Amino acid sequence: MAGYRIRQVETVYDGWRKLLKVTVEMPDGRTMTREVLNSTDAAAVLPYDPRARTVILIRQFRAPVMHVEGHPDFLEAVAGLLDGDAPEVCARREAMEEAGLRIGGLEPVGTVWSAPGMTTERLHLFLAPYGAADRVGEGGGLAEEHEEIEVLELGLDEVVRLLEQGAIADMKTLALVQALQLRHPELFGRD
Repeated sequence: MAGYRIRQVETVYDGWRKLLKVTVEMPDGRTMTREVLNSTDAAAVLPYDPRARTVILIRQFRAPVMHVEGHPDFLEAVAGLLDGDAPEVCARREAMEEAGLRIGGLEPVGTVWSAPGMTTERLHLFLAPYGAADRVGEGGGLAEEHEEIEVLELGLDEVVRLLEQGAIADMKTLALVQALQLRHPELFGRD
């Protein structure tokens, strides 16, 4: 789509994230403006235990979910902003902080845009095998970030049922569970 040019970028709000007003010149010379949530990249990881056929998910407060759906919690994969770290370092850090889980090997799934129509955030997605000995902490997130995270270890068949029922509505989690199904189909369907 040649011919588009960014003509101006203004900061409308500068807080935890920045809200930008981007003026774009289109190929025909007209201009349009778009609000863009400027965010750093993030990493998300779905830890799975191949022996127990379980995954670790977390439940935490999400203000947008409460605003739209009226309930304060959301079931999702472990994730966090890179904060200047490499995606792999972030995935390991977040697994420890949020789930109390030490992970070693990471299987890259891909890098995807979380919502390309409104934010600059890209998600680096990983699968990570773990075992019982890797559960080395409480998890629960960081108090200074107001994270009150509940750590859940769920059977794979239960996770698939939750997805089918719409009880897991997080896109990164859906993508990671589907990646696990495609890459490790032997873990599913033995109930």
